[in-house]
Amino acid sequence: MMIDNTNGIRKGGCMWRKEDFLPEESFQSWRNYVNALSNIKTRLKDRLLTRSLDSLELQELRACSEHEMKKSLNWWDLIWFGVGAVLGAGIFVLTGEAARNDAGPAVIVSYFISGISAMLSVLCYSEFAVELPVAGGSFSYLRVELGDFVAYIAAGNILFEYVISGAGVARAWTSYFATLCSREPNSFRIHAPSLPEDYNYFDPIAIAVSVVVCICACWSIKGSSRFNSIASVIHIFVLFFIVIVGLTKANPANFATFAPFGIRGILRGSAMLFFAYVGFDGVATLGEETKNPGRDIPVGLIGSMLIIVSVYCLLSATLIFMQPYTQIDANAPFTLAFQAVGLNWAKFVVALGALKGMTTVLLANIIGQARYFTHIGRTHMAPPLLAAINGKTGTPVNATVIMTVANSIVAFFTSLDVLSNLLSIATLFIFSLVALALLVRRYYVAGETSDYDRKKLTILLVLILGSSIGTAVYFAVSEGWIGYAVTLPIWFLSTLGIQLTLKQAKKPKLWGVPLVPWLPSASIAVNLFIMGSVDGESVIRFTIWTAILIVYYLLVALHASYDAAKEIQRIADATTNLEAEMTTQENC
Repeated sequence: MMIDNTNGIRKGGCMWRKEDFLPEESFQSWRNYVNALSNIKTRLKDRLLTRSLDSLELQELRACSEHEMKKSLNWWDLIWFGVGAVLGAGIFVLTGEAARNDAGPAVIVSYFISGISAMLSVLCYSEFAVELPVAGGSFSYLRVELGDFVAYIAAGNILFEYVISGAGVARAWTSYFATLCSREPNSFRIHAPSLPEDYNYFDPIAIAVSVVVCICACWSIKGSSRFNSIASVIHIFVLFFIVIVGLTKANPANFATFAPFGIRGILRGSAMLFFAYVGFDGVATLGEETKNPGRDIPVGLIGSMLIIVSVYCLLSATLIFMQPYTQIDANAPFTLAFQAVGLNWAKFVVALGALKGMTTVLLANIIGQARYFTHIGRTHMAPPLLAAINGKTGTPVNATVIMTVANSIVAFFTSLDVLSNLLSIATLFIFSLVALALLVRRYYVAGETSDYDRKKLTILLVLILGSSIGTAVYFAVSEGWIGYAVTLPIWFLSTLGIQLTLKQAKKPKLWGVPLVPWLPSASIAVNLFIMGSVDGESVIRFTIWTAILIVYYLLVALHASYDAAKEIQRIADATTNLEAEMTTQENC
């Protein structure tokens, strides 16, 4: 058995040792660790100010995994990965609540608005994914433009969201399976009355489904893609079947009062329905496995989102045609709507559609989780054993298995109600950071941008963020319009200031977001606006989890990543010097 001192990944053997988790110099002895802690201030400053490089993310860090991921995906695979990652059970739950309580028949407009806001984030992700086709996704993008610390906090939150999402979908899979069997959801769960109410139904089916999906994800990315594509296409056919059958019972009179709650109701509905679009960011983590990132990633991400927006609008329109919004059930809108028009059998089709959707969401979820963790392991902010790529399958088996275990533990004990309440601001937080990072990437290059332009960009970005936050807060606390007369002009003038007074320092080589800075700036504003409607429990969860992340970073991740960065830089410098010497010898 051997340990590669550069990355800490074991090259042989099946048992993990301490060196697989903490191989860095700072953790080789208590004296080293105490010395590292005494230098927290210096190391933190270094990590805050240092930015990663595109070449470092694309070459040196990828080399830390020992084996390469297999480049076997094309635009067709990415389109269906996007559809599979997003088009789950959310449409069957969120539509009823938004239509009945917020938007009425205008829920179609709410879906369209939230779809446009999701598309803004998709565009930002697409440019980064083309320029940096690595497994780290948003973690890598933020490391390059905003630094290690911001990237670490963002990645820690998105991974936690992935765990909660994966566990929630696994629990929901059991519930819909029970519906197909004409049983109560808890009939397939083991009741433990001695435990607290929200944690006393054990769900072995959720674990079994997660394990099967894990095996599929570990076996082959191309095999996972084929399964996902077939399942997603079948899912689309099931959804169109629901639309066609539902429209046979259409009643146009249900649209007589189109927007009973006004524009504020439509916007509240769009804020809620945005979560039906979450999941596409996992597609960006497939960059290393894509044959032609410059073409395939934009087509895959944008194409999948266009399909999803169209399907959501069609399904929500069908629901309103079938039943007046005042009679729509907030918890099971489609099932009870079909019952109301005499098509009781259709609830099984709805359950089947949801089941297929949740299966592909689980697959896309674990694939995205594993690739996030793989790249974080490469930087040593997480144990480097997670960075290992299996030589036979070309997939991150260690990361996939460990994340599946985490998902399964949460899914086994925790009720769906608790998990659904943990829908967090983390996703919106990261979408906002990625849009901000894109503006930084376009308008600032270290060593080229003048100090004056850098300060000007900083001020304008602060104004964009401040005005966007102000708009969200004002919408949450006031019914008036005076506040918008202040915040919206500040946002507009700040964005205009970037366009008119700053020159783009770096333009994309292959594919870029159009209408910069307007689209990234709008993405920031929209994401922060939606964030303002998130429930208080999610804010508390976000705060507590972020505090835990900071403690772990200061005690472990900071020192591990600092040592790893210095080692990688030393190797890069040695390689450069060797190449220079060889060139000199050849010239002689």
